[in-house]
Amino acid sequence: MSDYREPPGFPAANDPGARAADTSLGDLFRELTEDVSTLMRQEVRLAKAELQESAKTAGKGAGLLAGAGVAGHFALGFLSLAIAVALSVWIGLGWASLIVAVIWAIIGAVLASRGKKQLESVRGMPQTAATVQEIPPTLKPGEETP
Repeated sequence: MSDYREPPGFPAANDPGARAADTSLGDLFRELTEDVSTLMRQEVRLAKAELQESAKTAGKGAGLLAGAGVAGHFALGFLSLAIAVALSVWIGLGWASLIVAVIWAIIGAVLASRGKKQLESVRGMPQTAATVQEIPPTLKPGEETP
């Protein structure tokens, strides 16, 4: 380690009283403005990142629900076809159509379940909300932050 010492007449780097005595009010306000501006930019970046993550999760869930909707339409179409054919023929062709309709119904149920779980996992922006709530106490003079 070096044996560097502040030259006489220079305030210690961590002494706020000495710094306040040697720094103009304009410089202090400029530094405060820069710090607040940097803090706000960081909060905006955090919000963007959290929104992108939430949007991705919501998009996946919406896609799965769209697949469930398509599967439901197929199930309804095949079920209708199965009933019509079963009533008209009373043998094999109708039951084959019914089996296909049941398979589509199962696929639709699985996709709907997975889509719902995916959408329930969307959390919004919890970290941004927490850090934004910390800003006002930080800007109040004379108060310690926890």
